[in-house]
Amino acid sequence: MRTRLLPLLIVLMAGVLLALGLPLGVITAGVEQQKVVVDRIDDAARFASLAQFVTARPADVHDKTPEEDERRATLDAELARYYGLYGIRAGVFYRDHTPMAAAPHDLPVPRDSDGARAFSEALAGRRSHDPHQIWPWDDDGRIPVASPVIRDGDVVAVVVTDSPTGQMRSRILHGWLLIAAGECAAMLVAVAAAIRLTGWVLRPVRVLDAASHDIATGRLKSRVAGTAGPPELRRLARSFNEMADNVEEVLEQQRAFVADASHQLRNPLSALLLRIELLALELPEGNEEIASVRTEGKRLARVLDDLLDLALAEHTAADLQLTDVAALAAERVGSWRPMADDKGVRLSYEGHSAVTGWVDPVALSSALDAVVDNALKFTPADQPVTVEVAPDGDHVVITVADRGPGLTDDELARVGDRFWRSGRHQNVSGSGLGLSITRALLAAGGATIAYAPHPPHGLKVTVTVPRTAP
Repeated sequence: MRTRLLPLLIVLMAGVLLALGLPLGVITAGVEQQKVVVDRIDDAARFASLAQFVTARPADVHDKTPEEDERRATLDAELARYYGLYGIRAGVFYRDHTPMAAAPHDLPVPRDSDGARAFSEALAGRRSHDPHQIWPWDDDGRIPVASPVIRDGDVVAVVVTDSPTGQMRSRILHGWLLIAAGECAAMLVAVAAAIRLTGWVLRPVRVLDAASHDIATGRLKSRVAGTAGPPELRRLARSFNEMADNVEEVLEQQRAFVADASHQLRNPLSALLLRIELLALELPEGNEEIASVRTEGKRLARVLDDLLDLALAEHTAADLQLTDVAALAAERVGSWRPMADDKGVRLSYEGHSAVTGWVDPVALSSALDAVVDNALKFTPADQPVTVEVAPDGDHVVITVADRGPGLTDDELARVGDRFWRSGRHQNVSGSGLGLSITRALLAAGGATIAYAPHPPHGLKVTVTVPRTAP
């Protein structure tokens, strides 16, 4: 969930930062250009104040006076010094585009769209405003600014400045870099905050998921600490703990009932079996009715024993140890071989000689006994039953394969249920609890049991135990 939630938060925060950063970058560029434009307008206004006293054209030699020459010389000197100091071209042009003074001397009237528009605005008596925005990548971009020269209320000339933009573009780029650095820093802070936030929100969910898995696999003591995360998740944790307490209490009551019923019925059943034996002494030898009653009594005693074993298996915690599973399986095969030989079944062990895993040795031995016992019950004489142990990644796999009649797909779905037995095998002795006990013993230690067909006929039982410490 975190891998899905975190990218969503990061994308949203990146969108917010971009939505703030892009307009800020545009505003920064506009402010820098506006500073240049305002400065050029002031310079143009100063040159216009000098040019308004220059009345004669350069060609009107007879109309010039010494005072006029001095004014024009002052204007030329100011423009030349301005150009030499700042590198900004500037000129004063009459309405007919003839120059009054310019630096450099060959400066023409601007013909580009921005320059022509600024010149036209100045002829109309307005100062330049809102020139085309220059961006850092506009290497040849320039800013033309024009200001009217007004004498006696009429526009007699126009002051034009044509400014290079290298320094301004550098300042804009520097400002953008600062904005980008700030955005990156804010993004890093936002990502760190998102990681902490998602961790704070999802940590109780992960703990709740782990506790649910523990309870589902039989570790009913698992609980959730309801002290972290949002209030809603804390309430959910408390509700989960209450539910787990109730489930554990109900299961404990059920197990106690099964164990108590099994134990309490043992004594009356034993007394009943004893009376049956005493009664059999007074009847003729080979009486079928007394033999049938004796058989049913023994079957009932076996069911009660299995119920008591099941209750103990579900109630007892596993004592996990690092165990040589291969040696344990080989030892159980050796213990069952006399019975297999008596039935004429070829029981054998195959696989590795030493494979370690974390198991409860007693529980695994009981589980293997139940599985091998079932295999021997249903395997005909002169047919093989093989027990194989092999490592498989983080697990050890124990496979018990027989050549009995096997089970159908519907029967495979029910095998291991309490008191369930195949309708084809009702004449075989058993209570239908052996595999249920096996599953309970294995689940307590984190192991599993599975059933599958063994072609061409037979059943393959697979027990999987972990190789790593719990």
